[in-house]
Amino acid sequence: MRFTLLDRVIAVDPGRTITAVKTVTLSEEYLADHFPRFPVLPGVLMLEAMTQAAAWTIRLGEDFAHSIVVLRTARNVKYGDFAEPGKILTVKAEVLGQDETTTKVKASGMIGDRTSLTARLVLERYNLADRQPHGAAVDARVRSELRRLWSVLHPAARAEGRGRPVTYAAAIPGTGATVTRESTFSGSS
Repeated sequence: MRFTLLDRVIAVDPGRTITAVKTVTLSEEYLADHFPRFPVLPGVLMLEAMTQAAAWTIRLGEDFAHSIVVLRTARNVKYGDFAEPGKILTVKAEVLGQDETTTKVKASGMIGDRTSLTARLVLERYNLADRQPHGAAVDARVRSELRRLWSVLHPAARAEGRGRPVTYAAAIPGTGATVTRESTFSGSS
């Protein structure tokens, strides 16, 4: 992920469902262009927020087994309401099924009690090591960063005393292999 649209995860059943929120603020740069006199969250970013939420429940359901989870297909996308500054977009995603590399998801976005967006998504999961010779080290770094980001999006894990998972990775010179070790950081951040 190059940017995070979700502000907080409020409920998650790993591998099954997730509910997250995105607060639209006037300080978001793209609103100056979309649209100057009627700023609203672009529909494609609403779809991206749903995709990010779905990716989190997938990652958590398989304990971060795949470093990359990306949108492959979006079908039956329907928009119903604008997301203006000051509004909160509540995103829900439910896993319908998955195979070895893809996951099918039903997702929706609500503003208050009004449906703002619905879609059927197919997300693809993979590791860079499966596609690139030296991808294992990058996979380890990506997983570590995703675990750190998860502790920010869903701070309940830290509040319950479970700490923050950290992954350490080191390349073994001349072998192309990488050694990883996971531990838990319990200090304040």
